[in-house]
Amino acid sequence: MRSTVGSGAGESWAARRIILTVSSTDSFPECLVYAIEREFPSIVVEQATSIEAACAPFEHPVCLVLIDTELLHKIDGYAAELMRHHPAAPIVLVQHDSRASVSMHDVLDLKIVRSVLPMDLKLDVWLSVIRLMLRGGEYFPLAMFQSYARSLSQKASDHSTPAEQPRPDRSGFEEMGELTDREFQILEMVARGLQNKIIAATLRLSEHTVKIHLHNIITKLEAHNRTEAAAVFHARKDSFHGGLERSGSPQSVQSSP
Repeated sequence: MRSTVGSGAGESWAARRIILTVSSTDSFPECLVYAIEREFPSIVVEQATSIEAACAPFEHPVCLVLIDTELLHKIDGYAAELMRHHPAAPIVLVQHDSRASVSMHDVLDLKIVRSVLPMDLKLDVWLSVIRLMLRGGEYFPLAMFQSYARSLSQKASDHSTPAEQPRPDRSGFEEMGELTDREFQILEMVARGLQNKIIAATLRLSEHTVKIHLHNIITKLEAHNRTEAAAVFHARKDSFHGGLERSGSPQSVQSSP
C-alpha cells in the first residue's frame, strides 16, 4: 500500500523515507496513513502482509517498522533479516486491543523490539509518539508497566518467607550472647558442614550476605576461620549436653523432704 498524500511541490522524491506496516490483514486504517503523510511530508506509508515480505529492499529507506502483535511469535526468527534490510529502522509492536496488553516479558525477550504503539491513543498523541520514534525515542504504554509490576509483586508474595520465624534454641550457648539469632543460626548450619550456597538457599539470603554474617561470627568468637568457629560451637554443645547427662534432667531431680 502506498499513499502520496503530502507530496508538496518542489519536494524531492529521492529524499523520501518509508514507514512500513506489517500485518496479515488490512488492519492499519487509511485515516492514519493520511494523517501520517500529512504530518510528515517526507514519509510514505507502505504495507507488507507478512514479516517475510518486510525482509526485502524498498524503493526508499525504511525508517520505522510497525509490526502487528498478531505476528509477535515470528519476529525473533526474522530479527537478523529485518536488521540487515532496514538497519536504521526501529522495530515497533502495534497493539490494537489495549485490553489484551502485550506482556513486558515478551518485549524483553525480543531485544529487537524498541517500542510498543497502542492504536487507541488520541490522534495528536499518537502522531507525537510516531514523531518520537522517528527521532530515535522509545515508547511503552503505562499499562504494560502496571501489569509487569503486579506480576512481580505476586511472585514476591508467592515466594516470600514467613514474617515470623521461630528463634533458634540457644540452650547452653548463653556465653555466645554476642551473636545475633541469625548469626547463631548460620553458625549452627556451618557446624553441620553446610556450604555457603546451601545456607543462602535455605535461609533465602544471598551468598554475599551469608559471608558477611560468617565474618562477623568469626570475629566475635575470636576464631581464625569457619572451621575454628564450628569447633567452638561443637565444644560448647558437647559441654552443655555432657553436663546434662551428669546431673540428670531438671525434671528428674527430687528435692529433699
